[in-house]
Amino acid sequence: MGQQETVATSLADTVRTEIGAALAVTDADLARRYPGDPGTRQPVHTVYVPGDVFTAGTLRSWGDQALAALDAHAPDAAAFAAVLGIPDELAGPVHDRVRAKLVREPVEDLRIDFEDGYGHCPDAEEDEAAAHAAALVAAAGKEGTGAPYMGIRMKCMEAAVRDRGIRTLDIFLTGLMAAGGLPDGLVLTLPKVTYAEQVTAMVRLLAEFEKAAGLASGRLGFEIQIETTQSILGADGRATVARMIEAAEGRATALHYGTFDYSASCGVSAAHQSLDHPVADHAKAVMQAAAAGTGVRLSDGSTNVLPVGPTSRVHDAWRLHHGLVRRSLARAYYQGWDMHPGHLPTRYAAVYAFYREGLEQASARLAAYVAKAGGDVMDEPATARALSGYLLRGLDCGAVDTSEVARLTGLTRADLDALAGRPVKTA
Repeated sequence: MGQQETVATSLADTVRTEIGAALAVTDADLARRYPGDPGTRQPVHTVYVPGDVFTAGTLRSWGDQALAALDAHAPDAAAFAAVLGIPDELAGPVHDRVRAKLVREPVEDLRIDFEDGYGHCPDAEEDEAAAHAAALVAAAGKEGTGAPYMGIRMKCMEAAVRDRGIRTLDIFLTGLMAAGGLPDGLVLTLPKVTYAEQVTAMVRLLAEFEKAAGLASGRLGFEIQIETTQSILGADGRATVARMIEAAEGRATALHYGTFDYSASCGVSAAHQSLDHPVADHAKAVMQAAAAGTGVRLSDGSTNVLPVGPTSRVHDAWRLHHGLVRRSLARAYYQGWDMHPGHLPTRYAAVYAFYREGLEQASARLAAYVAKAGGDVMDEPATARALSGYLLRGLDCGAVDTSEVARLTGLTRADLDALAGRPVKTA
């Protein structure tokens, strides 16, 4: 067009200006409450070990026990795939990557437990265990032998154990500071939260420690474990978990579903307490809606059916765990809890198969979107974010390689970050 045409409008410019001014507070509130994904790696699981059991060799021991379980009960790719129902074309790649992962990095996220898995010990014993945990975490960070994410689960903010939980956290954090500072992958878990006021108390506790230790305000964040009905639906009929995220004042990093405490609080009998029970699905759906867009991530819980005993029993437990992990992944719970080394093979098998089986289709759709080439699916920007997020999660956990994604999409890691709405990392 040689000459730009003038289009007619009816509204004065002041209308747009006034509407913008009227919505300025709303704009700021949306940006504060819903900043989006933090753009960092999310571990695929959390392993928790009692505080008095954890040693410098725990992570390697879990990997070795997981490899031994594979050798004993599924010694090759075909046998492993047959147990879990993995398609033939994925059997080799998944099996090889699982074994490599168990050698290289068997645990992605470790929680040293001072709550249910630890129990009640004399104060002097818990003091010593907390200090020892700090020393081991600090040493692992310096030596490069730790998991990417490590931390503790303290006792909750209920009156009976509150002082003990606060003291354990203080000892642990003080020990880390004395050993050289807080590690980058530090994670703290607050269990059995029922009221938003308990989250407020945790925020104050961490802020006071930051002041005492000379840390920047906001340096310490924490996970909230959802284990009670009151954390989902309050006495006033409102979704308590949304209030908890707000009460955390930006410090909440994740919501973790507690399978057995929550199920028990709903009156579910022990034989039916599971990740796929309807009460679990309801709780996690509320968590998911409350956390969406906030940057607070979700984690599913665990199964207590352990893959131990004769091969037939191990295979049954593996099939159960593998199916539960796949179910969670399909429902966008990209993390879960593992209770036994024998769960590691099926955790990684489910995760790797999930990302590899959709690799080519997701890559093709994303490449077509970027090229505006069309195809048999018309994707929107929101779907492009989901597609790139899927590929990024696969890259982060080791299910797929950068070279594979680049070949199939023509995109770099920075391209994927930008499409996913993540901060683009610069060298």
